[in-house]
Amino acid sequence: MTADDGHEDPPLRCLVTGATGYIGGRLVPELLAAGHSVRCLVRSPGKLRDHPWAGEAGAARVDVVRGDVTDERSVREAMEGMDVAYYLVHALGTGRGFEETDRRAAGIFGERARAAGIRRIVYLGGLSPSGVPERALSPHLRSRAEVGRVLLASGVPTAVLRAAVIIGSGSASFEMLRYLTERLPVMVTPGWVRTRIQPIAVRDVLRLLVGCARLPYDVNRAFDIGGPDVVTYEEMMRRYAAIEGLPRRVIMPVPLLTPRLSGLWVGLVTPVPGALARPLVGSLRHEVVCAERDVARFVPDPPEGPVSLDEALRTALQRVRDLDVARPPSAPRRAPSDPLPTDPDWAGGSLYTDHRERVVGATPQALWRVVE
Repeated sequence: MTADDGHEDPPLRCLVTGATGYIGGRLVPELLAAGHSVRCLVRSPGKLRDHPWAGEAGAARVDVVRGDVTDERSVREAMEGMDVAYYLVHALGTGRGFEETDRRAAGIFGERARAAGIRRIVYLGGLSPSGVPERALSPHLRSRAEVGRVLLASGVPTAVLRAAVIIGSGSASFEMLRYLTERLPVMVTPGWVRTRIQPIAVRDVLRLLVGCARLPYDVNRAFDIGGPDVVTYEEMMRRYAAIEGLPRRVIMPVPLLTPRLSGLWVGLVTPVPGALARPLVGSLRHEVVCAERDVARFVPDPPEGPVSLDEALRTALQRVRDLDVARPPSAPRRAPSDPLPTDPDWAGGSLYTDHRERVVGATPQALWRVVE
């Protein structure tokens, strides 16, 4: 509601890019729940067919259009009639030229948003370490920072949310944490496990993304976002092990491992693709802790406060425990931590299958009665 007249604000028309990605796929139902209408710009609309909101039930409120943020015409057409545009894409993992691709795509997005009369751009970027020259950052963080600057200079009021490690089942950062902790009871680790970071639960990231759609028009800036806990990566692994009921992990940091060797080590131990593991590791070389919490002035914390690290870990771990439990049609709306059809195949932990066969002289109907 507006503060002065008590009337409800009208729903917004939101364009979401990156709907097949981790954050985008979870943001769409949150925007719908807030009463907004949504249009998704995706390269492969078929990847969304299994989302509940992309089927018949959501067809009236979700418009899925084919396009690419590097294609000016498709961006222009997708922005027609929209109020808010979410930029949740990046070219990470597409090759050595990903920084130039990101720069060009952000430029097109900002220009088309201004021409279409978009009232607000919301971008989720990475939290940069304070006091570190940009040239010393990993290419991943450097590109995220540059995209934020391009959008802020577009002439459209822009909110850049800068997060470090996002805790949620399916996110690359969490899955790397999961596999390293579960598979290595004794670890000879790179020195970056002693680096301080400020993780944030995916639930809080989505809450802030939705809330930023209604920021005052004169707000055009970056916000640091993080949870209430500041920990080292080593402590985060120990907390994960304790919550999962694993024996205490023995962690021995070795400072001589380069970021490249660290990325190869993560790729060897975990199924996280090397194209993702290397930039994630590179981003952990420097301390990434919020320098401010100004976003709370515009999007207040919930009464219970932001989600703690331990609660975020417990919620994320429910994916494996609930993987084989079917969700009935009458079940409540999905939580942000629930698995999605577009989550990567390597997400969700290690599962082992016991497959057995036996031929029986019974009809399928009779056999199924026994199974039931």
